[in-house]
Amino acid sequence: MFDLHRLRLLRELKHRGTLAAVAAALSYAPSSVSQQLSQLEAEVGVRLLEPVGRRVRLTEQAEILVAHTEAVLERLERAEAEISASLTELTGTLRVASFQTAALALVPPALGLLRDLHPHLRVHLTHLEPEKALPALQARDFDLVLAEEYPGNPNPRPAGLDEQDLLEDPLHLALPEPAAGPGADVPDAARPDAVGLDADDPMAALRSLADHPWVMEPEGTAARHWAMTLCRNAGFEPDVRFETTDLLLHLRLVEQGHAAAFLPDLVWSGQPPTVTLRRLPDGQRARRLFTAVRSGRSRHPAVQACRDALLRAVALRSAQLPDRHDCRRRNLRSSGIG
Repeated sequence: MFDLHRLRLLRELKHRGTLAAVAAALSYAPSSVSQQLSQLEAEVGVRLLEPVGRRVRLTEQAEILVAHTEAVLERLERAEAEISASLTELTGTLRVASFQTAALALVPPALGLLRDLHPHLRVHLTHLEPEKALPALQARDFDLVLAEEYPGNPNPRPAGLDEQDLLEDPLHLALPEPAAGPGADVPDAARPDAVGLDADDPMAALRSLADHPWVMEPEGTAARHWAMTLCRNAGFEPDVRFETTDLLLHLRLVEQGHAAAFLPDLVWSGQPPTVTLRRLPDGQRARRLFTAVRSGRSRHPAVQACRDALLRAVALRSAQLPDRHDCRRRNLRSSGIG
């Protein structure tokens, strides 16, 4: 019989990449991790690691072991879920990771619902972008992740993860507010004579901002790839002067006329938009928000309770949207856009 603890160390190495990262994640010394994996090699009777420069990688036999270890750990998580379901009260800690706008708009009301229904369940929330949160979920750093998927940029479907849709979050082109004073640079899409521009030709609104500064999320994120593709399809390379994952900073830069941006509805957390918005081209008007958990943990009562609370938070938000949309239509009419 192979030692499960050592098998888990091998699995951690598969997901985290280096012995140092495994040691840091588990509060071990790197030498201790290396020693444990050497003992596992002796148990298995084949080589599990091979050097690549200053690092190591898993052999074909190690990959086979990791696949079986994943199956064992999934069964153990299902056993834990069944034990928890047999109890009358939810306790323990649920580790959640969420990107910014979902954390601001959906997580607080969901936490309130969980507190009322399950007062002894402790929720630990970490602000983390999906590009890092989903691999960390696979590495068992979190129990549930709120993630996003941009149109035309489907996420890879990692094995062993269970996804559940939350909502379609509308996306908009946000126009930089024109500077005050004579000779101010006003984007074509914001001029009074641009009535109907967004409805008839969304690409024209984009092209009118070809010479303006932009704020976007950093390179390597799904949002940045989507935004760059949209601008290039409109025929220009955006002048990206500001890079941040903080969409509230995106909004502030647009409000003060420093940049154009692509902004989702959730950035206003149910309040009326504070900048002029234009529609995007067909097929590019919403991002998908979803929760992801490991398959073995999908039936855990704490995970199910959190997912239910998030869905209720979405429903509560949707019930409040008509008033906000009426206000938005009034704002667009008053600015000569609608």
